[in-house]
Amino acid sequence: MKNRIEIIGKKLLVGKRTEMSYINDSTMELWQSFMPARKQIQDRVDSFYYSMQIYPSLFDYASFNPAINFTKWAAVEVSNHDHIPNQMEGYIIEGGTYGVFTHVGPASRFVQSMKYIYQIWLPESGYELDNREYFEILEEGYNPLDENATEEIWIPITLKKKN
Repeated sequence: MKNRIEIIGKKLLVGKRTEMSYINDSTMELWQSFMPARKQIQDRVDSFYYSMQIYPSLFDYASFNPAINFTKWAAVEVSNHDHIPNQMEGYIIEGGTYGVFTHVGPASRFVQSMKYIYQIWLPESGYELDNREYFEILEEGYNPLDENATEEIWIPITLKKKN
């Protein structure tokens, strides 16, 4: 699995959000609500989409509980928050260090990529998770059923603290 370390600055997003858990997953409904309305968003930076997760506390894959609620966003990056359409909100990602991974394949195989990241890469990396936003960047025309679909997985990380 391709990966790299990126340090990013502030990103301004505009989109829609919902509260959900992995047991009560409403990702499809969120995106179905967002996509028709996306044309109202002004000042887009590029043609990519952000699928962002904000967890209530530090995400711990080892003790992952699929019933815990978190905030899920469907959004795009913009240059400013001057024109936020009705029914949408703005959000600021403050930035920081991220592990960036390329997932290729349908969304149904996404869990395999996550297992690699959390069970193999992270323990061997010299990094640990940071309590910030997790997000995926999706290309225009992304199809979650496509065998060749590509998305970037951005995991917030920080250097491991020395004991």
